[in-house]
Amino acid sequence: MKYDSTVTVTKTGQTENIESRIIEAAKQEFIKNGYVETSMSDIAAAAGINRPTLHYYFRTKEKMFQAVFASIVGAFLPHIDLIFSKPHPFEKKLEEIIDIYISTFSKSPLLPKFIIGEIHRDANHLIDTFYSIGLNKYLQHIGEALEQEMGKGHLKREPLHLVFMTFYSQLAFPFLSKPLTKSLFFHESDEEFEQFLQMWKKHIIAQILFLLRP
Repeated sequence: MKYDSTVTVTKTGQTENIESRIIEAAKQEFIKNGYVETSMSDIAAAAGINRPTLHYYFRTKEKMFQAVFASIVGAFLPHIDLIFSKPHPFEKKLEEIIDIYISTFSKSPLLPKFIIGEIHRDANHLIDTFYSIGLNKYLQHIGEALEQEMGKGHLKREPLHLVFMTFYSQLAFPFLSKPLTKSLFFHESDEEFEQFLQMWKKHIIAQILFLLRP
């Protein structure tokens, strides 16, 4: 089953994208409970459909997970790839990329925990899923763009895994620790936490520039 739109007409005459509804329901269930603890019955119930209808669109949980992962990563990775192709200063690109991640994680604050959980559960499964839905091409383009900037002397040459770990550790931890930091530092206030994220964005940029500035 392809992941593009499959449109069904309901009894009320309204057009409804059942497949998108299933993917969104599955996404929420996977993020909340993880891959192993989520059943196809859970997904069907969350989507408000029966099991036969769910299996018509996605015959296995693995196919369902691929669709969900594609909807999550595909929502921002192509945009990041596009940002790297722009003729902007590296600092400007970095700011735009961080804004995308903060917006994504703010809408789905449990998403970083879900990804970390799946990495610990079965990293190869996550990698295989990544390749099976063709998202590796974006990482390749991004890596090539960084290598070109380093080759031109615009950025200091550093191992890409060091850049990766520096960026994502600082980006993900505020969301992973949000219940604790909100209680300790921000008076349980979402508004104060959001203000902190804008300050933290500047900190991430400063750290990456410190690492890569020639």
